[in-house]
Amino acid sequence: MSEINPYEQLGIERNASFDEVQQARNRLLQQCGGDRQRQQLIEAAYDAILMERLRLRQEGKIKVPERIRFPEKLVPPPAAAPSPVKQSPEWLQKLIDTPQPTDILWPAGVFLVLSIVSLTATAASSLLQLALAIGVAASLYFLNRKERKFGRAVLLTLTGLLGGLVLGGLLSQLGESGLSEEKFITLVTFVVLWLVSSFLK
Repeated sequence: MSEINPYEQLGIERNASFDEVQQARNRLLQQCGGDRQRQQLIEAAYDAILMERLRLRQEGKIKVPERIRFPEKLVPPPAAAPSPVKQSPEWLQKLIDTPQPTDILWPAGVFLVLSIVSLTATAASSLLQLALAIGVAASLYFLNRKERKFGRAVLLTLTGLLGGLVLGGLLSQLGESGLSEEKFITLVTFVVLWLVSSFLK
């Protein structure tokens, strides 16, 4: 018994195009319903035709259109990859926060009120010290609220307090601000504490 011709099985001519082969396969698969044996015969015939065409192509017996033979000519060269963006060190990424507007505005409002209270106080008044203490407590609160790490909040607040006092002292020596030295240092410290509590975590 001779082997069944796959072209006859699909009902196509030997010189049928690839599209015709595919259309015949799809049409026959739809017609056979749920007959698994018939589906397998159709798939086997389709695979046999594809394998034969591949072999003939490799032997140079089938002329392949230029657009198929050299598809890389149609594909544009890949765009140059953008240079990687330099990232900041990991310890700095863990320290710097990208706050929401409310996380900036609430501390700003608190430190603004404290600054106004400081400006109305007399230079040697204990009101300045009280305002500074409230500012430290506010900074602690805002920092602890972000990460729930009280030790880290204390460390950052103390760093901000000392940095603000030193910076305020240095700036007060540079020129006249129209304020007493204590008030000026307190205001600079509030600005530093606001920056720390808003942009650090």
